[in-house]
Amino acid sequence: MEKIKIRLIRKTSRAPFYATAEAAGADVFADITENIVVAPHASVLIPAGFAIEIPAGYAGFVYPRSGISLKKGLAPANKVGVIDSDYRGEVMVSLHNHSDSPAVIEPGERIAQLIVAPVYSPGFEIVHELSDTGRGTGGFGSTGEK
Repeated sequence: MEKIKIRLIRKTSRAPFYATAEAAGADVFADITENIVVAPHASVLIPAGFAIEIPAGYAGFVYPRSGISLKKGLAPANKVGVIDSDYRGEVMVSLHNHSDSPAVIEPGERIAQLIVAPVYSPGFEIVHELSDTGRGTGGFGSTGEK
């Protein structure tokens, strides 16, 4: 198995961790020293406590964890965070409270999951027309209409 370099930021920091052998995402932990209360419909930036060296041609994607979303109404504010391969700063997770009640984030709590995946970064060409398809310009549920 390939390994990706991780630099822990503080003594309290933990590296991402795969909870099971078949897990697609590695758990990311809140590297905080005291509870943080997230007000209803508010967002907070939580340090993850590590920097990562993602290889060129790949990116890190920070996804929500189903447990914290279901139980506390918390999910990444930007839905999916993207860590570019040339970023070397601390990974941070912006969590948004989608509920009507305050939510508490505890030190060391699992707050997100990290998936490292290949990315394709093509160039762009400006053209006057695109090729025709059966779908055309239909979007936003148009393929389900009869």
